[in-house]
Amino acid sequence: MSKPTYFTNLDKLEAFLPEEKRIELRKVTDRYAFRINDYYANLIDWSDPHDPIRKLVIPGEGELKEYGRWDASDEEANYVVPGCQHKYGSTALLVVSEVCAAYCRYCFRKRLFQQEVHEASANPEPGLAYIAAHPEISNVLLTGGDSLMLSTKRLIEILAKLREIPHVQIIRLGSKMPVFQPMRIYEDEELLTAIRNYSTPEKRIYIMAHVNHPRELTAEARTAFRALLDAGAVVMNQTPILRGINDDPAVLADLLDRLSWSGIAPYYFFINRPVAGNSEFVLSLENAYRLVEEAKARTSGLGKRVRLVMSHSSGKIEILAIENGKAYLKYHQSREGHYGKLMILDCPPGASWFDDLPGNERYWNAPGKKHHFVMCPPSSRGKQSVNS
Repeated sequence: MSKPTYFTNLDKLEAFLPEEKRIELRKVTDRYAFRINDYYANLIDWSDPHDPIRKLVIPGEGELKEYGRWDASDEEANYVVPGCQHKYGSTALLVVSEVCAAYCRYCFRKRLFQQEVHEASANPEPGLAYIAAHPEISNVLLTGGDSLMLSTKRLIEILAKLREIPHVQIIRLGSKMPVFQPMRIYEDEELLTAIRNYSTPEKRIYIMAHVNHPRELTAEARTAFRALLDAGAVVMNQTPILRGINDDPAVLADLLDRLSWSGIAPYYFFINRPVAGNSEFVLSLENAYRLVEEAKARTSGLGKRVRLVMSHSSGKIEILAIENGKAYLKYHQSREGHYGKLMILDCPPGASWFDDLPGNERYWNAPGKKHHFVMCPPSSRGKQSVNS
């Protein structure tokens, strides 16, 4: 199998970044991990400092702004045993890798890539035992990090053990690998054989892809997705709406079209979580909603399947509409059993997260203060504050 060259030091990108820029960004990489490979680096237009693919993976000084929290969705509260989260009744997460193929600069799990953080477990046995003891769990997401950063042998061991648990119907693999290192998929026949064996007509494997921009859907990436589909996997895509990367209705519509044409189901558009180091990627709720609706208007019904959601501490909140200063929301999932609950709240122009909406606390049991972004209204753009 061919292996791309990986770079974890900006000095290795001397062919792309001038020395003064590399020196300037060291204070970012001293704080947050950096990783890219030669395949993905060649997707970047290095002559354009605003290139969206570049912004996805190349550090920016905006990451040093002291906004947000490490764990904006309180994932830590959902761990039931080491390496296993159980927030919603039918779904469990196995955090199997602390390593990503790419360290996306907007990542809501940046905390995982700090040396002092160890949420992933090298031993999945406690999580597997927990899942086996809870028959309400019908689907399991292997995540991290990136589940396809595991060796194929290790991944097969976990898949085999999950398939020994009768009530686990769906296995999901969260990964950016199909667009970041597609040859890891289409050249690995052992991996594809495992998917054929463990993704059956009654019990499917789902690939939860992370395609953020249509330019990532190269010929190589389409080959990887075709190989996964041919092996019997179901492929879905989810991406946050990211300022400076895909915050353009034409770009989002193009992404929805290209995904649908490739047999990849558009699943979620996410509101970017208020995580430390993420402020430069965050949009207001109203802006994100408008972008998505304009994009959906340009695509077919297949593209229109996508949902705009927030992964909040209290649950997954779907944004149905934002009109005339009001946000119309619904719990798509709820930790406290409020699935389907309709919420109508005032939506100030700068609100970028559920906690920014006056009266939100009526709908969930807030365990204390939240620190999050408030986007400034257009008249005062450039002054950003933390609301706590």
